[in-house]
Amino acid sequence: EIADAANVSVKTLFVYFRSKEDLVFTDTWLLDLCLDALRQRPAGTSPDGAIAAALVKALEDGGQAVSEGIEGFHRGYGSSAALHSRLLRMWEEYEERITAALAAEAGIAATPAMRLEAIRLVGMLRSLTYPEVRAAVAGLSPADGLAYLRDWLLAAGRG
Repeated sequence: EIADAANVSVKTLFVYFRSKEDLVFTDTWLLDLCLDALRQRPAGTSPDGAIAAALVKALEDGGQAVSEGIEGFHRGYGSSAALHSRLLRMWEEYEERITAALAAEAGIAATPAMRLEAIRLVGMLRSLTYPEVRAAVAGLSPADGLAYLRDWLLAAGRG
């Protein structure tokens, strides 16, 4: 259906996408947000703090109830094993790109410490999709859900 809508053959479609699951995860806004936050952070701001602040701003600018967004994520991706597998691969790609950004900033080759830092930063992102967060914001008003996530992210960003 997607190939037909794009007026290309299925074979051509899969030249650009490795799998059907890759069609779901084409938007890189979240990775771009994180990389921009790292590159543009003020002197003295930790990578954790920069990404936490960027995520809080994205949530505040989203204009959607936090609980609805998290529920929508779970409805769309949470129960599909194939999409879960692709999502794990996406997080791994985020780790690669963030590790490279940290190395570029330091002007040296990536180190194990940089990889661990990237894993921690991606962990902060991933945690927003976890069942515990889903339960914590369930039933909260949009303002209270946003306040909960803002406080949590800013605390996580302080290390």
